[in-house]
Amino acid sequence: MTLLAGCFGISHAQSALGAYGISQPDLKGTARFMGMAGAFGALGGDLSTLSQNPAGIGVYRSGDVGFTLDLDLQNSSTINEGMKYSMDQTKFYLNNIGAVLTLRLPSKSCPNLNFGFTYNKGASFNRLYGGNINSLKNSMSNYIAGIANGEQLSVEEVSWYEGIDPYNPGPGNYAAPWLAILGYNSLLITPQYDSNTGRDNWYGLWDNDSMTGQNTNGSGSFVMQESGAVNEFNIAFGGNIANVLYWGMNFDIINMNYRLSSVWGENLNNALVPDKNDNLYRGQANWNLNSLYSLSGTGFNYQLGFILKPIQQFRLGFAFHTPTWYNLNEEFFGSVNYQFGESGSGYVTTNDGIPGYNSYSFRTPWKIIASAAGVLGNNLIVSFDYEWANYGKMRFTETSYYYDGYDWDYDPWAPWSAPSASNYVNLNDPFGYENSDIATYYKSSNTFRVGVEFKPISNFSIRAGYSHVSSPVRKEAKNNQEIIYTSGLTPSYRFDNSTNYATCGLGYRYRHFYVDLAYVYKHMSSTYHAYTPDLPTPENPNPLSSPQAKVGLNNSQVVLSMGYRF
Repeated sequence: MTLLAGCFGISHAQSALGAYGISQPDLKGTARFMGMAGAFGALGGDLSTLSQNPAGIGVYRSGDVGFTLDLDLQNSSTINEGMKYSMDQTKFYLNNIGAVLTLRLPSKSCPNLNFGFTYNKGASFNRLYGGNINSLKNSMSNYIAGIANGEQLSVEEVSWYEGIDPYNPGPGNYAAPWLAILGYNSLLITPQYDSNTGRDNWYGLWDNDSMTGQNTNGSGSFVMQESGAVNEFNIAFGGNIANVLYWGMNFDIINMNYRLSSVWGENLNNALVPDKNDNLYRGQANWNLNSLYSLSGTGFNYQLGFILKPIQQFRLGFAFHTPTWYNLNEEFFGSVNYQFGESGSGYVTTNDGIPGYNSYSFRTPWKIIASAAGVLGNNLIVSFDYEWANYGKMRFTETSYYYDGYDWDYDPWAPWSAPSASNYVNLNDPFGYENSDIATYYKSSNTFRVGVEFKPISNFSIRAGYSHVSSPVRKEAKNNQEIIYTSGLTPSYRFDNSTNYATCGLGYRYRHFYVDLAYVYKHMSSTYHAYTPDLPTPENPNPLSSPQAKVGLNNSQVVLSMGYRF
């Protein structure tokens, strides 16, 4: 039984899953900002607000210079079939460094203009998790065979034939998916010529024969290590009008880097193993797929914000962020170690060890932030934020590419429950399928933040906060009701559930100096999929499932900020 037997268009590189991976938010900034869970949209007067609600720069009445350090203690756990596996790692970051300069003006209606320059870590991608699948019900090799069958690949298209390199076939020749080429070269998939169809049928290692009772069984294991960050360089300016309306704008230059190293391994008994002549026999099959993927680039966005203070005790904030427009470069590489009974052992890489390469443009979603805060005397602040972003509107484009028109091709894999446009692929768009997948898998996300600051004495503060980020993943994608198209040489993927932050902190002021300390606990649950599952069909209402595991990601951060007001 092979997966994806009717599938087409398997990506070599970018995918809807990667789009969300580099767009997802995080809670990063100064210790005061993080100690109140980032609920600062109506408050301002903090270096982190330049990249949240830039109107916060208008609140400043004096200059500010400071920096923030972050110790991140990470723990992950995976659960499958009642077995739990844990991994830990520790990271150290420079979260924020910057300065605000104030220009006082001889005007009551416009008492000052402020200018700010900050570096802010917008998000961290560092994660490490892994585990075992003790009782497999299928093999990733069958998924790869499904790709080969879906693309109707011949042996010539996945091997050196008449001097043509399958990884680099050149103009006018068919470019087979690299994963299928690697699968054939490492004996994970085997062709068997079918005289009825006149083409090759591809078989993976897993086979259950109800006639003879010879059934494949075995276990799997996986390790996923992500690293990288979104680094923001903010240039902001703003001011206030009669100390009632504060305004600001921010020009944000982004540097992004992301790296994923993944390993999937299987130990199979009674597998359908090929010999050197592509004849199949029953035997032991042990193998690992190692994938490396990296993505880096630069981007730009613009942010505009306002804070209204009709009375001293109450403030309203509003900000909107344009999408970040990225120019991105990616590389991908894969290898397989195998040991197959009589067929022996081997090590095979893609493209003779030279990584594949792509470049393209990408647009993240718009964001809108609405905020409110109450200030009770000089002792208590209570602040609320709401943030909205529609991840279904992320888009890939070619670098410096423009297209128009409405030439559509129906995509049968897009569900009718998704937005109507996602059921059709724009033929003028070279990333039409990927952009359709984005609308099929993702929807809008809502973020709620609440923060409290209490001053028992004038120069000492106690803070606490909570933030909830809803999952942008559509339930059909989460519940295995969609075929999930992955990218490059990494068939695995993870769908996140909601993310929750619980925070607390302390602050101390002495004349012009300040020191803030925060503790942030972050919890996010996810589901790991080794590869996309088969969907039920009338011919096969109960398809074999793909390996899955529940993943819990827990971060404890200790954050320290120091600064000077002048």
